[in-house]
Amino acid sequence: MRDSVGRRKGRMGSPAVGVLYVLAMVAVVVAVDILFFSGKTWVWERLAANVGIVLLFGAFYFRFLRSS
Repeated sequence: MRDSVGRRKGRMGSPAVGVLYVLAMVAVVVAVDILFFSGKTWVWERLAANVGIVLLFGAFYFRFLRSS
């Protein structure tokens, strides 16, 4: 898809949608951190879970939301 100037438009639309996507990812990371790892000092497990969530959000973005 192209806009009136000839630039390609992505499927995500406005930048606000991208900001909301990142905020949703941060909310999920914080919620999982609080719900499953509160009161524990498992640094590597927390880090692995957070990285896994970010990778899942990234895979979802590249599969469904990125312009082709």
